[in-house]
Amino acid sequence: MKLFIKNMVCPRCITSVQQVFEGQGIAPVGVNLGEVVINEELTEAELLQLKDVLAELGFELLEDTKSQIIERVKSIIIAQVQNGDGHIVFSDLLAGTLNKEYSSLSKVFSTNEGITIEQFIILQKIERVKELLTYNQMTLSEIANVMGYSSVAHLSGQFRKITGYTPTNYKLLDDKLRLPLDGLAKKV
Repeated sequence: MKLFIKNMVCPRCITSVQQVFEGQGIAPVGVNLGEVVINEELTEAELLQLKDVLAELGFELLEDTKSQIIERVKSIIIAQVQNGDGHIVFSDLLAGTLNKEYSSLSKVFSTNEGITIEQFIILQKIERVKELLTYNQMTLSEIANVMGYSSVAHLSGQFRKITGYTPTNYKLLDDKLRLPLDGLAKKV
């Protein structure tokens, strides 16, 4: 049985959700961003208890198909951006991974989230760029390359459009204005 969990955006989320399941006496077979696989059917009482415990930690057990698809799309994008493979064609990745036409995924996503998948990808990339700029371990050219931008100018232009700062000015800020990954769609 596969359960879909909203707001899982990082490795710590995976650990937290796994601990919730184990704390409820449910041994997960696998825990990934946005989903948990278990070998047993849960009773209504167990599902309600699980929902409550997950909600206390900021997670949500998803039951309807549209919400599950949206969370899978978000999880795939977040994982890909965090892994630094910006040269991937997201439409092909999403369609292939979810075994659905990209146009239908795009329609469901934008209707329910209020932004397009492309806008969500850009927001994720910009947050990752902020993180990389904060660490100061890569040049802007290296960051542009890792994140899949065609040039530093393209990255800088998109960064300024989203944040209001150039990457260089952002690095000089005392407060780096980072946003949680699960709240980015709500920002637009």
